[in-house]
Amino acid sequence: MDFLEELALYNLAMNNAFEFITQRKTLEELYSHIEFLNEDYPLPFDPTFEDGRSEDVLDMLIEHFTNYEEYEKCAILVKIKKQCLKEQTEEDQQP
Repeated sequence: MDFLEELALYNLAMNNAFEFITQRKTLEELYSHIEFLNEDYPLPFDPTFEDGRSEDVLDMLIEHFTNYEEYEKCAILVKIKKQCLKEQTEEDQQP
């Protein structure tokens, strides 16, 4: 795989992650895509263990889309990140 193919795969993984994290694609749709189209569905995280809404994944996506000047996607991801951090803080404060 050459550099341009790797870059295309990376960009695809970032776009797939955005679709999954924003719940525009479900885990069931992901499995259907893999099974019926017999294609990979690259993601920068393992969806069987996490939903991609961890701070590090969200930061990576925000940086990626900022570099490509896709600010609408960044705004959505920042909103999700704030909500996730708020929920995590509330969980941490419970006895």
